[in-house]
Amino acid sequence: MKRYTIACGGISTQITEWGEPDRPVIFCLHGLGGTSLSFIELADALQDTYRIVSIDAPGHGKTESFPDERDYQFARFSNWLNQLFDQINIQDFYFLSHSWGSFIALFYQKEQPERVRGSILIDGGYQSKRLRGTPLEEESAFYDTGFEESVSTWEEFRDVAVYGPKMRRSPLLDLAGKDFFRMQDGRYYWHTRAKTARAILTAMYQDEILDFLDDVPGDNLVLLRATLPVSDEPFRQQAIALWQEKTGGTVISAPATSHITHWDDPEFVLQVIKEHWTTTLAVDEQPTQL
Repeated sequence: MKRYTIACGGISTQITEWGEPDRPVIFCLHGLGGTSLSFIELADALQDTYRIVSIDAPGHGKTESFPDERDYQFARFSNWLNQLFDQINIQDFYFLSHSWGSFIALFYQKEQPERVRGSILIDGGYQSKRLRGTPLEEESAFYDTGFEESVSTWEEFRDVAVYGPKMRRSPLLDLAGKDFFRMQDGRYYWHTRAKTARAILTAMYQDEILDFLDDVPGDNLVLLRATLPVSDEPFRQQAIALWQEKTGGTVISAPATSHITHWDDPEFVLQVIKEHWTTTLAVDEQPTQL
């Protein structure tokens, strides 16, 4: 694993990579509140086959926030990604995304279908704000509080902010969790600020997913969706039915997993990646028959 920083679009951007540079690329984009290490277990398992490139999205981890909050709008964010790809020599790639990152991934795939070899959305890209019906101010208020609270020790931060009750733990997830805090006056705060969360949510309400899903190519598009909590299943089923109708993509349910599906059951996610990408990769690399 190597970590480095570049200047992209006027902001300092942290990138984490695994694997050799001449291998096919998996580009990872985390959800709201994550960092490039959110994919650490998957990347660690795939690094012998792929070059995995994961970023701290703007306003997360060690990456500076966009100076103009409108840059979180999907079209502007996609343009920023193109600048990033050009700078780190990514021509085409597999897109692995989670939550908010999956909304960006779908919009990007609509705009640049020739660059995306395949896309796996980890429990994201289907939760329509319009369908859910929660007002922006109500959702933003949750992050206004949560992202500005603090605790006094790393152990307390880890147990409250990184792991939920009864959640699976591992040394790699511990390492990822240490990316999630910022220190201020001797206290541990979430690394993402409420201002960033509000800008992202505003973009998601403005760039409503149902308004552009019809234009997203469904080829090699996989939605890996959570199944917990059970109480949210009626909304999931309704939203997923619309998503599948509009995209024609594949939907796979991950048993007994929450929204952080890749932390709950990384082996299941790896199985999906290998079935949908590694098999395709092996076919693509077969010599041409003369």
